[in-house]
This record gives sequence, C-alpha cells and structure tokens, in this order.
Amino acid sequence: MPPRIAKLAAFGAFGAVAFFVFIYVVIAIASTPRRTGGIDMIQAVVTWISVGIAVLGLIAAHVVIARGLFDIVRGRRSSV
Repeated sequence: MPPRIAKLAAFGAFGAVAFFVFIYVVIAIASTPRRTGGIDMIQAVVTWISVGIAVLGLIAAHVVIARGLFDIVRGRRSSV
C-alpha cells in the first residue's frame, strides 16, 4: 500500500473512532430514563454497559489498525 493511501486510511480509522463515540453518546442520551415514560434506570444502565463494551471493542480495533497503517507510512514493518 502506498504511504499516502495508508496515511489517509489511518486518519479514516481515527474518524471512525470519533463516530463511534458520537453514536454511544446518542444512545446514552436516548436511553436516559424520563419521568414521562420510557425505560427504567436498571435497563438504562444495562444498555450503557453493553453498548459501551461493544464500542470500546470497535475503538480498540480501529486504533490498532490505525497504528499499523502509520507504521507503513513511517516505513517500519507492521506487526498487524
């Protein structure tokens, strides 16, 4: 892969991380218990934890991929 393309792909991976954080925040706000109805606090916490674990896994994978792509840009062998 050419270094220029690898650099763009690495920045794209970090952009995906920002998108995952945004999605988590939207889900957390949407699942917040309200006085007028909706889910209760226990279900909200379970939602936050389960979505948080999935988002953390996606973030970790994208950070590893981005680091490997930046290694390609620097000319080092990538361990990924």
